[in-house]
Formats: sequence, structure tokens, C-alpha cells
Amino acid sequence: MAAPIAMVDLKSGYLSQQQDIDAAVRRVLESGWYILGAECANFEKRFAEWCGTGYAVGVGNGTDAIIIALKALGIAEGDAVFTVSHTAVATVAAVELAGATPVLVDIDPATFTIDPAKLEDAIIHCKAGRPRAIIAVHLYGQPCDLPAIQASCKRHGLLLIEDCAQAHGARLAGKPVGSFGDIASYSFYPTKNLGAFGDGGAVTTNDPGLADAAAALRQYGWKTRYLSDIKGMNTRLDEIQAAMLAIRLSRLDQEIARRREIAAIYDQALEGIVEIPKVRAGASHAYHLYVVRSGRRDELAAALKAADIGTGIHYPVPVHQQNAYLGRVATAPSGLAETERASTQILSLPMHPFLGDADVARVIEAVRRWQKR
Repeated sequence: MAAPIAMVDLKSGYLSQQQDIDAAVRRVLESGWYILGAECANFEKRFAEWCGTGYAVGVGNGTDAIIIALKALGIAEGDAVFTVSHTAVATVAAVELAGATPVLVDIDPATFTIDPAKLEDAIIHCKAGRPRAIIAVHLYGQPCDLPAIQASCKRHGLLLIEDCAQAHGARLAGKPVGSFGDIASYSFYPTKNLGAFGDGGAVTTNDPGLADAAAALRQYGWKTRYLSDIKGMNTRLDEIQAAMLAIRLSRLDQEIARRREIAAIYDQALEGIVEIPKVRAGASHAYHLYVVRSGRRDELAAALKAADIGTGIHYPVPVHQQNAYLGRVATAPSGLAETERASTQILSLPMHPFLGDADVARVIEAVRRWQKR
């Protein structure tokens, strides 16, 4: 029997750079310095350069990266922050943890990212607080419509935060996402395009003042050790994770290129069988996930499971319909119909840079067999 095909393969990520990763861990352990040292500073510098920004600040995880971004911008109680319900819960949870009120806006069904027209309507008719910021979630590796969002920010005097947790390597008009807004957040959760071997995150910006604020906020508000100038928190990227991330970063462009190769093969073979991902004009999709749509989603998932092929649903229940948020979060006047429809139709197929061509062919053949039933 053929081996199962996993939707993600974290172990291969380690094995592909095992010697260098092991050496990096050993170097940190032998250094005697384990928090916010030379390894973190090196990774921050390299990651900022890779992202096309002036600064990067390492933090403990992607959720904290959003919180730090919000707090660095001065977002607080009474402020409304516009984002989507079709996202990881972390995006919305972070807004509340920063003390602000999330206002959830519907998505464009073609790209799964925030609908600029509905965003504009939500801002104009907002009753949930003082409109202050937009969190643009570049979901699945697909860039948002940043020009339209930036136009809304300019019209209404809003701040722009880019949630790049799933978008390492995505570009729009040749420019990396994360370099368009006031500040951006990244996750290095192991499954991400740039994944740690534990947890981690970062904030990026071109504003030195925001970078300084983020660096203080991540460690009790310290600018001088033991002296808190502002209210901060404890969310630090440790030296071992930073050292390993620097190794992973060296091969990230190559791995994203492979993701795009796999996506192109899927696109050609599956078009007309399922709804394949649309790529925004002028965008370079990073394919953190390869998400298809089908009115028979559950049947397809079951057929692939029977063929020992892993799938996922990102995400099965929109944030506004989850128990913790049910009837409690603010939503745009135009409603969330596209968000709710998408949650019943989306399916993530296997996507990672260590999929072989034979694995990809097997996934395609399983989908074709399902279609013929």
C-alpha cells in the first residue's frame, strides 16, 4: 500500500536542514544566553530585510504579534478595529485582548479576503466604537486588495495592520505584503511557510518609533532593564527558535517556489472539477494553503480520507458563529453571507514543499475518481 499523504509534513522540514538546525541549537545551548540575545537580533535583521521593511521585532507567537501591533499603534478601549470573521480566531481574539472592539466584515468570495466595498460601508455605519484601524488578513497566502484598503484608510484616517500569519512570501505588484501598512504581524507556528519548531512570531514596520514601542511592549514596557516606561507584557522570541528560524529562512524562497509549482499542477488538473483558488491580479500567492470549493465538500473530504490523503477545513465555523463570540461581536451592516457560505464549501488539499510529484498526482487522481462517482 502507498504511504498516507499528509496535508502538512513538519518532520521533512527539519530533516531537509537537519545538520544546520542541530548545529544552531547546539550553538545556542553552549552560549549560555537564551532570551533576546545575538541570535534573535540576527534573525530580526534578516527577516526585516526579507520582508522589505526597516525593522522586525521577534515575539512569542502570532497572536501576541497582533496584540503588540495594536498596542504599539495606541489602539485601546473604545476603538473599533475592522477585520474578517473568516480567519483564525487569533485575529479577533487579539483585538479583544488589546482592549478594542472587533467589527467583522464579509469577504470577497473569489479571494476569501476582506471585501473593500463592504469594509467601506462598515466604516461609514460603525456604531461599535471610534473607527481606528483595519486588520487586513492575507488569508491562505493570498494578498488582500491593499490599494482599496489603503484608500479607505486615507479617507477615514485609519491605521492599517497587515496580518501576514499565512502570507510569508506573498507579493502584490512586486512588493512583499507586510510592507504596505503601518505595521504587520507574522506567526511562526510550525505549519506556517516559515515555521519554528515551537511557537514564535514577529512584528514588522518601517516606522522606527513603532519598532521601539513594539520592542518595549514585548518585555514589560522596558526600554531600560527593570524600568517600565509603558505597560507591557511578556512575549519574547527565544534564542533557540530565532536560531532555527534563521536557518529555515535561508531556504524559504526555494520552498515557496515549490508550493507555487504544486499549485500550478493542481490548477491545471482540477479546474472544472472543483473551484480552484483565484489569484488576485498583480499578486504572487504564497500558497500557505491550497483551498478549493465544492458544494459536495464533505463527500470529497471523505473520499480523500478513504484514499489515505489528508485534508483540512480552514475554517469550519466563522468566528462570529463560535460559542465564545456568538451574538457578542459587532458585524458589518451588510452581513456575513459570503463568509458563512464559504465555511460550508472550502477544503484544503495537501500543500507543503516536500510533496513529491507522485504524491501530487495521487491527490489529483483521487479527486478525479470522486468526481466520477
